[in-house]
Amino acid sequence: MEKDVKAGMAAEAAAGPLVSQSRSEDKESAAVKRTAAQAFSGAGLIPKRRSSSRSIKRKKFDDELVESSLAKSTSRVKGQPVIEPIRCPGNDLASSDKKKGLKAGSSLMPPLAMVIAPSSMTKRMKKSKQPLQITKDLGRWKPTDDLLLINAVLQTTDLTSVHLGVKFSCRFTLREIQERWYALLYDPVISKLAWQAMRQLHPEAIAAIQSKALFSQTEEALLAKITSSSQPKLEVFQDLLNKQPNVFYPSRTAKNLMVHWQLLKQYYLLEDQSVQPLPKGEQVLNFSDAEQVVDDAKLKDSRDEVLEHELMIADRHQKREIRQLEQELPRWQVLVDSITGMNSPDFDNQTLAALRGRMVRYLMRSREITLGRATKDKQIDVDLSLEGPAWKISRKQGIIKLKNNGDFFIANEGRRPIYIDGRPVLSGNKWKLNNNSVMEIAGLRFVFLINQELISLIKAEAAKMNQP
Repeated sequence: MEKDVKAGMAAEAAAGPLVSQSRSEDKESAAVKRTAAQAFSGAGLIPKRRSSSRSIKRKKFDDELVESSLAKSTSRVKGQPVIEPIRCPGNDLASSDKKKGLKAGSSLMPPLAMVIAPSSMTKRMKKSKQPLQITKDLGRWKPTDDLLLINAVLQTTDLTSVHLGVKFSCRFTLREIQERWYALLYDPVISKLAWQAMRQLHPEAIAAIQSKALFSQTEEALLAKITSSSQPKLEVFQDLLNKQPNVFYPSRTAKNLMVHWQLLKQYYLLEDQSVQPLPKGEQVLNFSDAEQVVDDAKLKDSRDEVLEHELMIADRHQKREIRQLEQELPRWQVLVDSITGMNSPDFDNQTLAALRGRMVRYLMRSREITLGRATKDKQIDVDLSLEGPAWKISRKQGIIKLKNNGDFFIANEGRRPIYIDGRPVLSGNKWKLNNNSVMEIAGLRFVFLINQELISLIKAEAAKMNQP
């Protein structure tokens, strides 16, 4: 017995180091697994269950859900634990598990830029969108429009009537009017800004806006009681205003009531008026039906031979009279010249051309003359102010020049155009003048006459000089 006990004790003593070594290895492997599990759970592979400590859980809106999800992702990235390799002698299983965990973590973990960038972008977008929503309609809706809208709604209590009856600065739709009215009622920022803008309006502008206020149903009911057969004057409407001051809008005048009563009478809206019903027995045709019934062939004018013959004879007589007047024109010109004392100019050997007006005749005795309006400090050759009012004419309006070939040209040097035979010569341009050319400058008319005998002599001398 003693030998067996001693042998067992010796075996235990001999196996003791081996048992303790195996136990330590088991503890180390358990520690490695625990550390790897904590690391994987921190990296997001094994999500922990989260429970709220609040008594009442409220529903989250969409924007809060987005923010909370972004916050979770950023917190995970920021608190990402570093997985370091745990070296255990004689334990290859732990190292293989660690490598697998690293591969899985690297495949599931999002990059830092992908997580942080959306949150910053959403914050910037929210900051930029917030003032835009407040000032979205401040550009189109003016304070005058807001005042018109408020007065019209208080009068009619119907946004559809406001949309049909009020003329705003812009063409707003019914939906835009509804949104603006609700914003003035329930949005504190927009209502405050609109109220401040309306308080800065000029009193005359406010009075003009109030004069355009729509008529309420009670006001139209009182006006409709006035019969259509009567011819009411302003005193009747003034008495109505004095008797019912609480019913009518404060800015109403007797003239406004009279004009609106006339409109009610025109559209058969008075109490003693009734619209005549349409005929029931016969079918009422609209414009398109009546247009189809009309025969286009009947609308064409039939040929009247008698009328055409009379028109032809009248045309022949008119042409004959025109020819007679053209033949008698020189005789009448001589008669007019004898009465006015402005005979046709008798050119001398020194006059190259003449500019004849209604009152004055200007003679051109040099190859170049200037036209315009003479002043104290500047004198010109032809003063057009002697003919008539020349305050629109420039001081140096134009230059008439004779060239060696016998042609006259006029150059416009002024601001206003010079009309030659109805054609404008603008500033800086030139135009050739012929005999009996009509020149018009700022309402003054002249006839340019050329001394043909003297010009023919000048041409002959120029031709002799050009001959070799």
